[in-house]
Amino acid sequence: MSETTGDRADWALGLAGDGRAFGRVFDRHAPRLRRHAVGLVPTPHDADDVVAIAFLEAWRRGDRVRFVGDSLLPWLLVTATNAAHNLTRTSRRHRLFLGRFPVDEFAPDPADSFTDGAAVSALRGLALADQRVLTLCVVEGLSEREAAAALGVPPGTVKSRLHRAKARLQQQYSVTAEPLGGAL
Repeated sequence: MSETTGDRADWALGLAGDGRAFGRVFDRHAPRLRRHAVGLVPTPHDADDVVAIAFLEAWRRGDRVRFVGDSLLPWLLVTATNAAHNLTRTSRRHRLFLGRFPVDEFAPDPADSFTDGAAVSALRGLALADQRVLTLCVVEGLSEREAAAALGVPPGTVKSRLHRAKARLQQQYSVTAEPLGGAL
């Protein structure tokens, strides 16, 4: 296979099934198309969609794409511009459609009113190794051997870390926990 350069030759090879040739055309022009599309669409993510649409349309049209000299870029730019306008128009219509519906009053998320609590705060105050052992053995219910296998440490290490973590957690929890009011 001879080494070819230029869009026209790579495009012909791509249409014949050479994925690398299509990839070369894509790599050559995708950054330029994205820069072009960013200024035409509502969000930067939409620019990625425009690039994909332009190359999809080129692939769909196959040998009917137009080259200017040996470059496919002008055709891709026109196609990207059209895709950007279509996407922007669709986005605007969607926003207008949604704007016709009444908006309910803001309802706060009930989850926002809950805090982690003293126990979770105390757990976060432990060393990461202690957190892992405590979480695996106490929260997830793994045996010390299972936790040791999961962590890649000897079972004795898990046993000592678990004992140390429980002692530290008890100490931290008793320091951070506040009485509920009055003696019991």
